Amino acid sequence: MSLKDKAALTGVGETAYVKGTPKTGPELQFEASLKAIADAGLTPRDIDGIIPIGITGNTAEEFIMNFGIDDLRLSAIIPHGGASGVASLQTAAAAIATGVCKHVLIAFGRNVTSGARAGQRIHTMPQFHLVTEFEYPLGAISPAQLYAPMARRHMELYGTTSLQFGEVAVTCRQHALLNDNAVMKKPMTIEDHQNSRMITDPFRLMDCSLENDGGVAFVVSAAERAPDMKQHPVYLSGVAVGHPDSPSSITQRPDMTRIGIAKAAARAFAMAGVTHADIDVAEIYDCFTYIVICQLEDMGFCAKGEGGAFIEGGRLRLGGELPVNTHGGLLSQGHLWGLNHVVELVRQLRGEAGRAQVKNATTGLVTGYGDQGDGSIAIMRRG
Repeated sequence: MSLKDKAALTGVGETAYVKGTPKTGPELQFEASLKAIADAGLTPRDIDGIIPIGITGNTAEEFIMNFGIDDLRLSAIIPHGGASGVASLQTAAAAIATGVCKHVLIAFGRNVTSGARAGQRIHTMPQFHLVTEFEYPLGAISPAQLYAPMARRHMELYGTTSLQFGEVAVTCRQHALLNDNAVMKKPMTIEDHQNSRMITDPFRLMDCSLENDGGVAFVVSAAERAPDMKQHPVYLSGVAVGHPDSPSSITQRPDMTRIGIAKAAARAFAMAGVTHADIDVAEIYDCFTYIVICQLEDMGFCAKGEGGAFIEGGRLRLGGELPVNTHGGLLSQGHLWGLNHVVELVRQLRGEAGRAQVKNATTGLVTGYGDQGDGSIAIMRRG
């Protein structure tokens, strides 16, 4: 059974993205969820599937109690870090296609700026004990330290440069300046990127995604119900998940520059029945600038090693050949584990992206990247 067009994104919601809030992660998750449900024209009792994302939010039982849901038919946890939000679309679509659910809520919320730092938080995730043999003894304990060898290897093999990383960062910042709900509001130049302090070679400060608070959610509904709902439907045409070789250790892979989305992308494109030339807009997970370049290669937009050159010349900017992260991404809008990327793609395909709207956008994709290289991809189309 193909999942093509069996489900649609019918509602999206998000809180303000800020640094510092009195609200807890669960409160932010509930707030975004209620906004997404209302956006779909539903009530909380209409939700019969829940996929809570992340390590700081509510359980399905808490949604049942607080929302008054009396017939929850699916609850699931997707433990793939930043790949979880997009990967959850596959789970939701599968549940809908098989008749288990009609409306699945996927939600995330966190307050991290008043709590533990990223390097501490990720070690509460069960899969991260697997890096203790090779990475931890060398002092690699934070995401920047774990992923930096991938970027350096790419630079050594293919001549990729820090200036090319900077093009990704500047593109995201330019787009964030058009977004009223973005954390970063100060313009950035390539010179600013190059002058920012080194975090973990080759990552500079402006190569790294933000730490911020917020909540985000979306509703996935059965396709046959979508035309009668409140919003113009956005159909889920292709979706897939893939894991890298040697998933527990980056440094022990036969190819550190190849990640899980290399396995998932071909399946998603085949399911959707589209080509790369059909993609009008792409929301690509950007925990670090290099990861955007790597995913473009592994998805087949260019050959391995050509990603640095591919993104030059404004190709990823609004008005370019492939507008990317039109909301500002994790680098400049806010870090919500990539669920904000899903919201932005839905708005682009509805024609509701405001000053960042890509003209005549009808088909787009969104990706997730998590843990040590798990990859997820969803291709969507305007109904």
